[in-house]
Amino acid sequence: MKLGRRNFLKLAGATAAGAAVSACSAAPPGQAPSSAPGTSLPPSTAVTPPSGPPDWAALRNKVSLLLPGDSGYDSAKRVFNPAFDELKPAAIAKCAKPEDVQAAVEAAARRVPIAARSGGHSYAGYSVPDGGLMIDLGGMSSVDVQGEQVVIGAGAKLKNVYATLGGAGRCLPAGSCPSVGIAGLTLGGGIGVLARKYGLTCDHLVSAQVVTADGKLRTASADSEPELFWALRGGGGGNFGVVTSFTFRTDPAPSAVSVFSLRFPAGSANDVLAEWQHWLPEAPPELWANVVLSGGSPVSARISGCYVGDSASLARVLDKLTGKIGGTRTVKQLDYLGAMKYFSGSENRQSFVASSRILDEPADPAKLTSILDGRRGMDLLVDGLGGAVADIAPDATAFWHRKAIGSVQIYSQADTRNRSAATDSVAEVVTGLGLGGGYVNYIDPALPDWMTAYYGGNATRLKRVAKSYDPDKVFGFAQAVTPD
Repeated sequence: MKLGRRNFLKLAGATAAGAAVSACSAAPPGQAPSSAPGTSLPPSTAVTPPSGPPDWAALRNKVSLLLPGDSGYDSAKRVFNPAFDELKPAAIAKCAKPEDVQAAVEAAARRVPIAARSGGHSYAGYSVPDGGLMIDLGGMSSVDVQGEQVVIGAGAKLKNVYATLGGAGRCLPAGSCPSVGIAGLTLGGGIGVLARKYGLTCDHLVSAQVVTADGKLRTASADSEPELFWALRGGGGGNFGVVTSFTFRTDPAPSAVSVFSLRFPAGSANDVLAEWQHWLPEAPPELWANVVLSGGSPVSARISGCYVGDSASLARVLDKLTGKIGGTRTVKQLDYLGAMKYFSGSENRQSFVASSRILDEPADPAKLTSILDGRRGMDLLVDGLGGAVADIAPDATAFWHRKAIGSVQIYSQADTRNRSAATDSVAEVVTGLGLGGGYVNYIDPALPDWMTAYYGGNATRLKRVAKSYDPDKVFGFAQAVTPD
């Protein structure tokens, strides 16, 4: 799902020991898929809702099913954020093959809410349908490298994806948190530390196997179900169907990836942010960097990132920044797999509240830092975009924010004692930033006009795809893409 906010908080505040979610598509960069908007869509056929609850006993004869009170149910429903432990699905279908997903969808469709769980990192807990059916894809986690392509089960975690690809000498740009699932990350776009060089995760998608609301298993690609394929590349997890596997094009793994962390003295946050906003867009695409602003008195700033190349080449790029604002640096040259492990951070569950905005153009540093004054435990993580991300047109895939400088994640620690206060504080910061847009992999139930924020000018086309593939809102949830 997401570029790990926890990981960069650890990385940027630490040393080279290690630290929010999503490149070639089947269509050439800058071009839309072969079908025009509104073409090659199956007919929309609304169905009268059935009466009565699902027949769980019958489904249990087809799929491994857990019901409340069953051994293993409580652990199976847990997701990354403990804040959602109180949610209780009516049933959990532990799927090991596409046919299991089909049986689960057919049994529950239009009877109870349905949600798929890959890594369980939904910021709003949407992968735990309270009173509904959770489709647990953890049993579909294979990573099969086939020459220049890799076929990945929807339940695979990034740590396993990277280990297999690294061992085969191949590379796929993706997120950093090791327990994030490949499905949620890809479907929301896939921002990661190699994005400026190789693009988003979804830009490498060649095809996907998808169970749609009618229970059919479809292949979505540039030549088959092209509108669905377009929507799956950035249209958000949980929409349009349940993906069971992805086929990606990979690149040769770089032999050297140099990682770095820059620290700056207290009181320099404004200067750091100001220079970062102009330095990164002018840097070569081999460089990726973020800037982290941490609330307090004063607000602090640090920069971290990586460079696809050797440490000597990285040093020349960093000199252009530190020559203006100073700071101390830590640099380490690693191979591809080593760099991915460096950014991976902890897999321990964490309670937090978060939201996002998009940095479309340089912002007033004083405005961004002033709103964090005194807010200890809150951070703004500005993750760089540009490079290969911007080489593709905003409407060529469903990921809209192609021309942005970066995504801005507002992240606050929270637990049962202060969650309400943290939620209010994050909302205040989101409003006070004065920025638009948002990244769907940092989904926020309270984000104003979220459909436009996440999908921009692609929203209308996404609604059209939803009307065709899920007119009855079988996969509907609070922030689902729906026909209306």
